[in-house]
Amino acid sequence: MRQARAWLGQALLYAAFAIFIGAFSRWPTYEHLGPQRALIKLSFIHHGKRLQECRTVPPEELAKLPPNMRAPMDCPRERAPIIVEVDVDGALALREVAEPTGVSNDGAASVYRRLEVAAGRHQLAVRLRDSSRASGFDFERTETITLRPAQVLVIDFHPEQGGITLL
Repeated sequence: MRQARAWLGQALLYAAFAIFIGAFSRWPTYEHLGPQRALIKLSFIHHGKRLQECRTVPPEELAKLPPNMRAPMDCPRERAPIIVEVDVDGALALREVAEPTGVSNDGAASVYRRLEVAAGRHQLAVRLRDSSRASGFDFERTETITLRPAQVLVIDFHPEQGGITLL
């Protein structure tokens, strides 16, 4: 009799747990995007250009260094921050400044942002600066896009493929 009550108690606990999991798997409902909305994702990792050019170390300066430190070129490691601007229909929708990572500021800068927009036709302009120049941008792309409801457009950056890509 005692073992039957233990089995019954265990079955009731499992049933309660299954009902709990079942209820929260359907409620509350999660809506990724509102109706008639689309998403633009800006997502990339990129190394900015070096802030200073490499220089040749003169022989007399090399002679002062210990033998294991005599590198003929001195290349500062610090890199420029990445500046990205995104315009949607002529209005600035996003401006991001991504600092380089690493102790010496020599790592890649990463950007991940989401822009929720109305589905339909939009004029999209993306600008990126990865150098130490004071104004202007190194890469620009302007395009007219048509987004369907729930569509996700990814803006990426691949310098070897021409720069800013829309996927």
